[in-house]
Amino acid sequence: MAIDEARFRQTMGYFASSVTVVTTQYNHQPYGITVSSFASLSLRPPLVLICIDTSLRTHDAIISAGCFAVNFLEKHQEHLSRRFASRDDNKFVNVSWFEGQLGLPLLENVHATIECKLHNTLPGGDHSIFVGEVAFTEVYEGSPLLYYRRGYHELKS
Repeated sequence: MAIDEARFRQTMGYFASSVTVVTTQYNHQPYGITVSSFASLSLRPPLVLICIDTSLRTHDAIISAGCFAVNFLEKHQEHLSRRFASRDDNKFVNVSWFEGQLGLPLLENVHATIECKLHNTLPGGDHSIFVGEVAFTEVYEGSPLLYYRRGYHELKS
């Protein structure tokens, strides 16, 4: 018997995760989406994975571009998480960003960034699992933005 979708969503809300915005660029057009399905996969070679809904334009842009970046949001960037989670076509308007080493849009003032070359794509239900080989990273000072039980939180020192 399949689990009820609402119950599954509720249960998964009990997993605290860092909030990321995954970005790519294809045909000089930046794409981005808020992603909580992110994980480190391997040290040798350095691999990470992200899961993206197959119906989204960012999904197709990652496949076409062959690369993507993961931006770890800083504790004061809930507004960016909400913006990139929207269906708005102009997510990058009035958002500060710059091109990284792979020509990918990297958000300014984030907690960390990872730039990846697409290593593999696997089916995952209504999502694709993108495995990225890490090419470049940057880590900045600050604290991460966390998502837990349908709300944003920050670490307490």
